Amino acid sequence: MIYLTRVENFNAAHKLSNPAWSKEKNEEVFGKCANENWHGHNYELHVTVKGDPDPETGFVFNAKTLGVIIKDEVTEKIDHRNLNMDVDFMAGKFTSAENLAIGIWEQLTPHLPAGVHLHCIKLYETPRIYVEYFGNSK
Repeated sequence: MIYLTRVENFNAAHKLSNPAWSKEKNEEVFGKCANENWHGHNYELHVTVKGDPDPETGFVFNAKTLGVIIKDEVTEKIDHRNLNMDVDFMAGKFTSAENLAIGIWEQLTPHLPAGVHLHCIKLYETPRIYVEYFGNSK
């Protein structure tokens, strides 16, 4: 089994807020992320696929093709957008890094060919905070 990772970057704004809570409770739990005027991040996205190398190409999957899929299915939809308001696959969800990683997984999975499997979404929200998602193993 070989693992191939493609790294992409995008910028997006969001706000973390539970509408059932008071402004004070949201600020207590989410801090600056509850800012009424939104805030943004320069995200770094690592998409890792796995599989066996093709005997004709030596590739698990063409990295350029993976980049096109990521662009078409993810970054074009979220780059320089408001995650709370502009991104269809985040509608009705808390826009935490955790939920965004799950949403990205769900966007990419249907577009991978047979024999190539999504292994991990690693999403850096800041240089010191990232999440990893390995699919739903419930």
